[in-house]
Amino acid sequence: MKIGVIMGGISSERTVSLNSGEEVFASFDKKKYDVVKIQIDKMDDLGKAKDLDFAYLVLHGKFGEDGMVQSVLESFGVPYTGSGPMASALCLDKDMNKRILKSADINTAPWLSITSMEEIDYDYVERMGYPIVVKPNSGGSSVATNVVKSKEALADAVGLAFQFDNEVIIEKFIQGEEISCCILEDKVVAVVLIKHNAEFFDYEAKYKDSGTQETVVQFPAELHNQIVDMANKCWKVCKCKVMGRVDMIIKEGVPYVLEINTLPGHTKNSIYPKGLLGAGISYEEMLERIVQASLKVKR
Repeated sequence: MKIGVIMGGISSERTVSLNSGEEVFASFDKKKYDVVKIQIDKMDDLGKAKDLDFAYLVLHGKFGEDGMVQSVLESFGVPYTGSGPMASALCLDKDMNKRILKSADINTAPWLSITSMEEIDYDYVERMGYPIVVKPNSGGSSVATNVVKSKEALADAVGLAFQFDNEVIIEKFIQGEEISCCILEDKVVAVVLIKHNAEFFDYEAKYKDSGTQETVVQFPAELHNQIVDMANKCWKVCKCKVMGRVDMIIKEGVPYVLEINTLPGHTKNSIYPKGLLGAGISYEEMLERIVQASLKVKR
């Protein structure tokens, strides 16, 4: 079977994708699979995937997690990693995803979505209360994401986020324990507690801070069951498939869903493979199970 590791892309998370792709390529069993790298530098490059038997996606952001690549691969008849076009698009669009979660009575922080500087509703933001988080609507890896503590700093943070997207999310900042629920074969297999030195889990803390610690944990039974049930409900409501992460904040014993990641990072320092390793699943086994589960879904 010929597997193409699809990496790179045109989003702000290109570097993370390339690093993930190299890890995936190096770790595949070359005796079992014919594995090739396919680097995406422009949209037309995806045409190189036409003759694959399977596409292992490690793209992030737009033209990666937004359903476009998945749609093109389906037009080629090439099966691929994880969730389909609709679920991918809904989970990358933070505003739409939060609307779906709220409609299913799943806890998520209050927010405002805007498409221009003129749409900033300062009165609504005041009612939410500072601090708030400002971030691109369809971004990831905390690129152009900032915690804002005053009205005076809001416009600058929104302006920065608009440099990366044409829609921006202004969200109530929830202070608490940051966790990520790692999902494999459509169920939570590990809950990872994230401890870092930053104000929030930003790009530096994710990829550059050696002081960041990610540990598989077991909360007290009632809370742990609530977390797992909420993550599994998110997965089902958003019609996600096979693998991914549901990120949450736990404040005073109450979990709030931050976002759903349908194509999590695959570097050795990424939360997803670390979480699975903590649950006794090696990197190589992770790849094999994702491939087989994805093939089963696509059949």
